[in-house]
Amino acid sequence: MKKQQGFSLMELMIVVAIIGFLAAFAYPSYQEQMRKTRRADCSGALASLASTMERFYTVNNTYVGAGAGTPPTAPAATLFPAACPVDGGTPTYNLTIQDATASTFEVRAVPTGVQANDKCGTLTLTNTLRKNVTGAATGMTWEKCW
Repeated sequence: MKKQQGFSLMELMIVVAIIGFLAAFAYPSYQEQMRKTRRADCSGALASLASTMERFYTVNNTYVGAGAGTPPTAPAATLFPAACPVDGGTPTYNLTIQDATASTFEVRAVPTGVQANDKCGTLTLTNTLRKNVTGAATGMTWEKCW
């Protein structure tokens, strides 16, 4: 009698079921980790933008004029990039300068593209280094998002 080689249909279906089960749990977890990574990258960029605003204040004795237009405005291109990641690539957050006065400012990172549905919403940082989130899902606080 000849010996058969290969897989039976039952063995193949078991392997497919295991792969499907792993993918159902692994892929959403991977996607959430990617969102957290992009958010962490942009929170660092937001802190860098705030630091750049402080340098602008040191030179000009005002925060007014750091942006490239009327509020809400992107940072001037000579001052800081207008999107995260700051080193290029597909934008995941747009950086804006809000409410810049002679002595105060607020910078924001507004999610866009693949990050648009992020449950943390918009990240904000003020001249007093007050961190906050706006438009976040229920239960999401700045401590969880920053």
